[in-house]
Amino acid sequence: MSKKVLLDTNFLVECVRFRIDLFSEIDRLLPSFKLFILDRSLEELNYIKIKDRNLIDLFIKKFEIVKTKDFSSEYSVDDILTELSKDYIVATQDKELKKRLKGNKIIIRQKRYLELK
Repeated sequence: MSKKVLLDTNFLVECVRFRIDLFSEIDRLLPSFKLFILDRSLEELNYIKIKDRNLIDLFIKKFEIVKTKDFSSEYSVDDILTELSKDYIVATQDKELKKRLKGNKIIIRQKRYLELK
């Protein structure tokens, strides 16, 4: 069965910034996986100035989008990621969010590779 990996906005931006091969690295950690991103994370990406915007756009086309309409507008992206961490492996670099997550997480190590915790 495929593992579901939910990407946080900062994680995706950092992978592009450090030129980490996101798909190969996750494949190394999880032989069978599917990538997801929140619709609200996509909105966040529109407000961030990113040098390699084209690369981000290429990545996004390979992700499934998780609709957050069931969550109150009072919920932040981090709140939603925390709630969904029971069902998804969350990929993030956010220190505070990492502490809140209930399940496994994927983080960037040494600006070169990914680690499953």
